[in-house]
Amino acid sequence: MGVRDTVFSTFREIIQTAVISLGIFFFVYIFLIQPHRVKGESMFPNFADGELLLTEKVSYRFGQPKRGDVIVFQAPGRDVDFIKRVIGLPGETVQIANENIFINGQKVTEDYTNVKTDGEVNRALGKDEYFVMGDNRGASLDSRAIGPIKKNTIRGKAWLVYWPVIKSKISRGIRLISGINYGIPNAPNN
Repeated sequence: MGVRDTVFSTFREIIQTAVISLGIFFFVYIFLIQPHRVKGESMFPNFADGELLLTEKVSYRFGQPKRGDVIVFQAPGRDVDFIKRVIGLPGETVQIANENIFINGQKVTEDYTNVKTDGEVNRALGKDEYFVMGDNRGASLDSRAIGPIKKNTIRGKAWLVYWPVIKSKISRGIRLISGINYGIPNAPNN
């Protein structure tokens, strides 16, 4: 085997490796996980502006979002993704009154935020609708203003904050993201 054959063989292996790597990358990006950047203060203090997170796309292909899940979805009428927390599920009635949230008449206790919930809402959700809100209610454009979201707009479940790695005054550093159990039973059809 001459030098020319060795160079050609090496070049071919590099191309094959690149094509396989790109194929794996696109498979993972399209079907499994996708990176997102937190923009703004709507999820503070649980997520800070500029944090990078991974959204996993598998859970909602086989199951439904749960109350308390942090999700990423395409904002209605915009070409941008939002990150919010699921508050109301399909078939439920969400009411906001006197700075409190009620699901089917039961008051919701939210230990993850110390911000009061402004607005007056009384909304019965359809069979494919979710009521979502930011954790920082005063700085959040959410279902109180844009209405409920449809399941087909949900990109996935926020799974892992991977940047910044180090804990600081602004960020809690790298961490897995878990949902919240409100202790409120789901509507009968969920």
